[in-house]
Formats: sequence, structure tokens, C-alpha cells
Amino acid sequence: MIRKLRIILEMIKFEHSVFALPFAFLGAVLGALAVNKQLPSWGDIGWIALAMVGARSAAMSLNRVIDKAIDKANPRTAQRALPAGLLKSVEVILFIVVSFALLFVAAANLDPIAMKLLPIAVVMLVLYSYMKRITWLCHVFLGLTIGLSPLGGWVAVTGSLNASAWVLYLTVALWIAGFDIVYATQDYEYDKDNGLHSIPSRFGLSRALWIARGFHIVTAVGFFALFWMTELSWIYLLGTVVSILMLFYQHWLVRPNDLSRVQIAFFGMNGTLSVVLFAFAMFDLLVVHQW
Repeated sequence: MIRKLRIILEMIKFEHSVFALPFAFLGAVLGALAVNKQLPSWGDIGWIALAMVGARSAAMSLNRVIDKAIDKANPRTAQRALPAGLLKSVEVILFIVVSFALLFVAAANLDPIAMKLLPIAVVMLVLYSYMKRITWLCHVFLGLTIGLSPLGGWVAVTGSLNASAWVLYLTVALWIAGFDIVYATQDYEYDKDNGLHSIPSRFGLSRALWIARGFHIVTAVGFFALFWMTELSWIYLLGTVVSILMLFYQHWLVRPNDLSRVQIAFFGMNGTLSVVLFAFAMFDLLVVHQW
């Protein structure tokens, strides 16, 4: 059982939870300060973390089950656990059920509105896996889905939303959509030949990378906007500059004629960005503002 669990966690790239989790915490912190004038409790932070882990684990596992046939036919993904026969679909489905149960329990221990909004999140988590069969806007749909993490963190501790919450949501959504476009360049030929939709297969590699850059320019504007709209001050602003430099470096690494560094750009830069921005924001609030 332990070996199977390890294979599942490797299959869903559990470590990639670092992408959105810091933003879920940031949403909770900024929301609590804006509405309650205090930091969220450790209990709330713990339940938010469990909700995030449950949601992402369920969504990624479901994606692997739904895409089993596609992954088997794609040389890049043929060695994933399900198409390679390392796991049975029923084993992954059991893990999905447990993950959704964890999400449900966590939401039940947060603000009551979290439970009321939970069906929306679940529907979006399920629908994402089908989007590339329908529209090249699948990357945007993924962004809007994972972007629910900071919005959920905000709602979980306040039971409400304001303009700052929506700016944070859209900023994170476009950040995710942008780097998902970069990641999708790896499957450009396969998607194009097999009728799967993506921005690279629809517009070509060069235009796709420019669209990703455009999304990330709006992301940079959003990060700066939070500086003006929240309690954050100059230390967060410094972190924003560092994060934006990471975004630019990511796009410098990936060229239409050289996709060899997509993995570095995808995980290395983006995983670091979310942690760095959250660390600067917390240092700002705890040291400068002494919350």
C-alpha cells in the first residue's frame, strides 16, 4: 500500500502543490487583516492547507484517469503510472474519493460559506480534464480553477470577498494560465496531430509564447496593484520585483526553437516564485507592520 501511495504521489507530482498553496495562505492572511484586523488562526491555516492538498490531489488524479488513453499514445507521457501499468484505475479512483473527502472535511471546518461554494470548486476541478478536448482556452480554465486557492483562502477566514480578493484571484489565474501555456509547448506536435486543443496547437509555438508573456505582464500589474490595495508595503514591493524578474527569466529560458528548458521554467521558476512572494509578504506584515 505504501509503495502504491508513493507511485500515486509521484504520478500527480505532489510537490507541485507549492505552486498555489502559498497564494492560498496569502489570500487568508490578507483577507483576515482586511476584514478581521488580525491574522488568521493556526487552525484555519491548517484546514486551508488540507483543503488545498485534497483539492489538488483529487483533480490531478482524476486528470490522470481521464487522460489514460491520451497519455499512453503520447511518447512524452507513455511512462506515467497508469498507462505504464504501475497502477490500476480503481486504485487511483479510491485515492480520488479519499482526496475529495479530505477537501469536504476541511471545508466543513472553515467559514460556512466555504461549504456553500464547494460544489463550484468541485465542478471546475472535474471539468478541467475535459477542456483540452473542447477549447484552446483550457489553460485559462485551469488558471481560473487553481486561482480559486487564494479566493478560497480569503473566503475561508472572512466569509466575504472584496476588490482585493478578486484582483488576487485574477492575478494568480493568469500566472497559472501563462506557465501552463509554456508547459503545453512540449506537446505541440502531438496535440496538433491528434485533435487536442491548446494555445500552442492553435496559434503555433511563437505566438503561444507571446500570449503567455502577455498573461504574465498582466500578472505583474496585478502584483503591483495589491501593493496599493492592501496593507502590504515596501518589503512586499521588493518581493514583487524579484518575482517579476523570475517571470522574465522564465520566458528567456524558453524559445520556440529551444524547448529543452521548459521543465526548469515550469517548476523551478514558478514553484520558487509563489514561495518568494509569500515570504516577502509575510515578512512585510510581521516585521514592518508587526501584526
